[in-house]
Amino acid sequence: MPTAIPEQFRDLFQKPAFGILATLMPNGHPQVTPVWCDLADGYVLVNSARGRQKDRNMRRDSRVTITIVDPDNWYRYLEVRGRVVEITEEGAEDHIDKMAKKYLGQDKYPYRRPGEARVLYRIEPEHTAGWGR
Repeated sequence: MPTAIPEQFRDLFQKPAFGILATLMPNGHPQVTPVWCDLADGYVLVNSARGRQKDRNMRRDSRVTITIVDPDNWYRYLEVRGRVVEITEEGAEDHIDKMAKKYLGQDKYPYRRPGEARVLYRIEPEHTAGWGR
C-alpha cells in the first residue's frame, strides 16, 4: 500500500503543475527532468517515451523522487520519494492525451513522433514531504 499523499497537497495533481523527476544514472549521479504527472489510486503516474534516459534509468533502478511545485505559489511544493512498481505501454497513449488536455488544453498530445512508443510509470510513494498551504 503506498504512503498516502497528504490531503493538503492533492490539489497539485489537479493543476497543470510540473513535476521534477529525479532518477539515477548508471554511475549513481542523479538525472533530473521536468515531467507531467498525475495521481491515480494513490500512485503517482508519469508518462514518457521508450528509450529516453529517464526510461532507461527507471527500468534499471526503480528508486525515484518527484517534486511538484505549485504553479500559483512557487514556494509551495510536495516531494514524493518512492519506487516505480509498474512500467507498461498499456493505456499510455490515452494517458498522454489526458495529460495534453490538462497541461496544454489540447485533446491529443501534439508532439508524437513516428515510431514512438509511450510508456506509463506507476510510482509507489514511500515518503512525502511538503511545504506551504
